[in-house]
Amino acid sequence: MKKIISKVVSKVKAAASFVCDKAKAFIIAVAALFGTSMQALAQTLAGTGYDAGTNALEEVATELVKYVPYVVNLCYALAGVVAIVGAISVYIAMNNEEQDVKKKIMMIVGACIFLIAAANALPLFFGIGG
Repeated sequence: MKKIISKVVSKVKAAASFVCDKAKAFIIAVAALFGTSMQALAQTLAGTGYDAGTNALEEVATELVKYVPYVVNLCYALAGVVAIVGAISVYIAMNNEEQDVKKKIMMIVGACIFLIAAANALPLFFGIGG
């Protein structure tokens, strides 16, 4: 029985070694291919300067600025929803005579203040308005 197990173990080790060697060779080939393609790309972009990257970043910045008013309005809408749902939650808590109603009120007010402050700070973060 020991001989059979030792033969099986040796065969498994040999198979694992074979697979491991093939995997190493594949990884080395992929890394070499990736490295040479990156070198070729770097050499083609070497003479162009930074204009392509700068232009792309400027385009992304102008496209992002277009979304800021929508996100500001979304923040205001979320603050309104939080206020309405929070008022209902506080009303139910007060009717059930639960403890920590003050804590609920403060958490809801804090969430609304945060959303409104974030809506006001977002345009300033992107340099829109004054």
